Amino acid sequence: MDQQETTIELRELFEILMKRIWIIIGITFIATVTSGVISFFVITPIYESSTQLLVNKSESKNEMFVPTMNDIQSNLKLIETYNVIIKSPRILEQTITNMGLDMTASQLGAKIKVNAVQNSQVMAITVSDPDPMAAANIANGIANTFKEEIVKIMNVDNVQVLAEAKVGVNPSPVKPKPLLNMVIAFVVGLMTAVGLVFLLEYLDNTLKTEQDIERVLGLSVLGAIAKIDYRQEEKEAALSPAGGKQVEV
Repeated sequence: MDQQETTIELRELFEILMKRIWIIIGITFIATVTSGVISFFVITPIYESSTQLLVNKSESKNEMFVPTMNDIQSNLKLIETYNVIIKSPRILEQTITNMGLDMTASQLGAKIKVNAVQNSQVMAITVSDPDPMAAANIANGIANTFKEEIVKIMNVDNVQVLAEAKVGVNPSPVKPKPLLNMVIAFVVGLMTAVGLVFLLEYLDNTLKTEQDIERVLGLSVLGAIAKIDYRQEEKEAALSPAGGKQVEV
């Protein structure tokens, strides 16, 4: 009995969805297309470019010097300090002056990210910009400025440019991601449409079938008046052999 009731409930849910299937298709289609249009034609694509810096031990200039674990740990701690220094107004403002950029230090700071590469002695300076060439130039400019200024700030010379930022042949933007946005819009649109269909069904309190009368009012249906389409009846009568004409025998 429970399995039969479950089957009936699933069938009723399916019928509710099919009754307003065009609402589901329409909302899902509009959401997906709108997301695609916005992603491809409205949102400005953003490109990223990175340059890498190597933090070395600077106290010894002996070519045979081999860094110990303590030396490496000390340099790793320095990287945390360097992260803050790179984003400081002194470095950013000097970079703006050196490159002749038309922006403030806070605007430039919003474009850059600094992090250690897999907890190593390598630092990555990543710059985001609508122009891939500008992103690469700014990343290299910040790295060079930091390398020069750190000697004055901390009286050390233990930073080297490991890899400069370069622009590929066909650079790809990191955002937006149109296909991902369209998939998300499809799922959200579909869920919204299904929820709207069930809400409309819940708010619809009209009686449409004999089963609705028996279920809601608890009354037995003794009879039903069928709806007759007179136009269809006339068409069928006209097309029948005896329709409108006498048949000679």
